[in-house]
Amino acid sequence: MSERIDEIMNEDRKRPSAWQPLIYALLLVMGVYIGSSFGDGSAPMPRSEAGENPNKLVNIINKIDEMYVDSVEKKALIDKAIAAMLEDLDPHSYYITAEELQAIQEPLEGNFEGIGVEFMIQRDTLMVVSPIQGGPSEEAGIRAGDRIVAVDGEMIAGTDLTNSRVMKLLKGEKGTEVILGIQRGKDQQLIDFTIIRDKIPIHSVVASLMVAPEVGYLKLTRFAKNSYEEFIMGMEELIASGAQKVLLDLRGNGGGYLNIAIPMVEEFLNEDQLIVYTEGKSSPRYDYRSRRTGRYADLNVVVLINQGSASASEILAGALQDHDRSITVGRRSFGKGLVQDEIALPDASALRLTVARYYTPTGRSIQRPYGEDIDYENDYHARYESGELLSRDSVAVADSLMYTTPAGRIVYGGGGIMPDVFVPLDTVGASFYLTELSYNGIMREYGFAFANRERERLEAYENAENFLELFEVSDEMISELAALAAEEGVARDEFGLRESREVIEVRLKAHIARSVFDEESYYRILLEDDPVFEEALNVAREYNNYRVVDGVLRLQPGAQQQATVNDTN
Repeated sequence: MSERIDEIMNEDRKRPSAWQPLIYALLLVMGVYIGSSFGDGSAPMPRSEAGENPNKLVNIINKIDEMYVDSVEKKALIDKAIAAMLEDLDPHSYYITAEELQAIQEPLEGNFEGIGVEFMIQRDTLMVVSPIQGGPSEEAGIRAGDRIVAVDGEMIAGTDLTNSRVMKLLKGEKGTEVILGIQRGKDQQLIDFTIIRDKIPIHSVVASLMVAPEVGYLKLTRFAKNSYEEFIMGMEELIASGAQKVLLDLRGNGGGYLNIAIPMVEEFLNEDQLIVYTEGKSSPRYDYRSRRTGRYADLNVVVLINQGSASASEILAGALQDHDRSITVGRRSFGKGLVQDEIALPDASALRLTVARYYTPTGRSIQRPYGEDIDYENDYHARYESGELLSRDSVAVADSLMYTTPAGRIVYGGGGIMPDVFVPLDTVGASFYLTELSYNGIMREYGFAFANRERERLEAYENAENFLELFEVSDEMISELAALAAEEGVARDEFGLRESREVIEVRLKAHIARSVFDEESYYRILLEDDPVFEEALNVAREYNNYRVVDGVLRLQPGAQQQATVNDTN
């Protein structure tokens, strides 16, 4: 059974192996192994076109098992060999062990089974950052700031407490019971909570809010099984609040299921418009078309993308751009235009094999180059070094891959989606110190600790909006943050603190709001210091004054009598 999926994986699966020489000698064994797993073994073994007998490789692996100086694990050899074989095909074909598959599938399935808490390990103690809305922990009365110190009577605090251990303790099949020993506030007395594990939702729409009169904002983080329903709910809330224009934020969205992206795009198009098509050597062209006029076909749309927007995000952004249904703002997207089929194997592992490329409605393939002499995994560094993150003029495009939309807008294939309005990487307030604070999770840790310590005072704010308006990060808080960073091995940096002070204040405030209120408050605050968002908001306000001039979408103030960007739809 295979399931068509289009997902970008950010993990580096190209690590060199000490088994490499042996692995390449054993590659064809995998065909024998997989074939014997699916077949009954009665058919004669065919000889390869090169005249090589695969039985020779079976004999080799058996001899290794029998005669090698040390014991070997056949299954591990097979897993490594499959991975090495797929590595030479393309960057997105890969083998997934049974253990890895479960971890990968959870975010795309839209739920997992467990108790439903977001947690953090702080000072060797398991802290509840927040119970997940609608989950069993929230229903049982678990609160943000609670300390889980015992699970089923076993004390768990200590230096051996790790994320993986916590996951094993708290996750489990729906309907199973777990007893948590909780310390709350300054009370050292344990409170026991009996929780029945259940399915826990993983949300894809993390923010849906009005950001200006008639302008709504929706942030989508993945294309999972429940994403379409969440998307419709978020959009309907915005429409009900008076939104006539929407900012659809796909920055950092690495993709997901192709068949979830398709109906989302459909909601912005008229009936029978091409959304995307796929085609490969053994996969005939297949067109995905809108089956009806979407409920948001008349809505002004601004799509936000960056170098982390990939796969299904690029399908959506590319389709709307190609039909002149949106204005795209940000930086060039990742450039992942390969389609994978997931092939389940008998041992619960899986093979994700590239079977086709996808093409936007104008016919452009957005897959960026890969292969020999191309450092595919370090694309971000290459973009930074080339200057393209800071200047649109530094983005390399090929005239041979130029396409034209119905409105005459010039678009390019072969390397992601180029935005109509380019916003350079913001370097104001950047510093090495800020990078270290972010990378090590120190601002998140301090924000939670502060919120937990001052929870009573912070919850006295009337609501999240009141907090956003009135709360200010103090000098004392900055000093406490720097002290915590020093304890974590990040030395105090006076220059970095001065250069990045405003950015640090915004991010700390956002983390505190998330701990006290909700995820949406976190994003609302981050938008206050977000140049891409600010530019997108300006574009939305001037949406009907954008015109295609000499193949480029430009702002033409006062040009009310000219055709608007949507009139070709």
